[in-house]
Amino acid sequence: MAATAVTLPTSAPSPFPVAAPSARRCLQLRRSPAPRRAVRVAASAAATEAPPKPPPATPSGIILVDPAEAQKVHRLKTVYDTKVIPVITEEFGYTNVHQVPKLEKIVVNCGLGVDAGNNKGLEAAMKDLASITGQYPVKTKAKNSVASFKIREGNTIGIAVTLRGRVMFNFLDRLINLGLPRTMDFLGVNPNSFDGHGNYTIGLRDQGVFPEIPYEVGGKKNGMDVTIVTTAKTDNEAQRLLALLGMPFAENIKSDQFKKKRLKRHHFMSKGRGRK
Repeated sequence: MAATAVTLPTSAPSPFPVAAPSARRCLQLRRSPAPRRAVRVAASAAATEAPPKPPPATPSGIILVDPAEAQKVHRLKTVYDTKVIPVITEEFGYTNVHQVPKLEKIVVNCGLGVDAGNNKGLEAAMKDLASITGQYPVKTKAKNSVASFKIREGNTIGIAVTLRGRVMFNFLDRLINLGLPRTMDFLGVNPNSFDGHGNYTIGLRDQGVFPEIPYEVGGKKNGMDVTIVTTAKTDNEAQRLLALLGMPFAENIKSDQFKKKRLKRHHFMSKGRGRK
């Protein structure tokens, strides 16, 4: 409603226009703030009408786990069944579901070294590895006697555990999202650690990167080797499978940077021969 300007009937005419009382009421009604309930209803309606934001795209094509699924159990297995299988099938052109590479098992090996003959150190290492993997390990024994290392055949030299099924996916999820990011000066894992048959091996120097192991100042740090066995026929398929599952491969490492040392002629000669 538009306001109309009128003049008051006074003896001296006023030079300033004055609004009528009805117009003042309209102006007051317009200036009054809206009730809180109406504001809340309008905000909720705008929130429902807004389209959901798409997940952030990664340059390497890694399928990230949705943050809403952080509290779900066996989430990595669900991601593999629903997201990884369609993507890798389309990329490599598989015609059969059984051709899609999958994780077969994960073997975690821990050498004891000096604590191999110490029963207390052996039990402590077994408890730590059981708390990390969720499965009690077995003792590995020496197959041959080595005098230089003071090892006899049948002595316990380490512990190992083989993970399959859901326990395997749970351990891999915690390794990718908890263990590796907490590693000191971590820049990514080496993409050249495949054995040529689709199997990948990672070495950890400290088990304290897992939250199950308490940090002790001055305590001994035990390392472990993690071998991921897949059904992939080539290393490219295995690397793509692990990359889609979230394995953080280093992108600035060249293929020939971590090649094995080439043995020369004198390495194969016995002592005292071929040397002046």
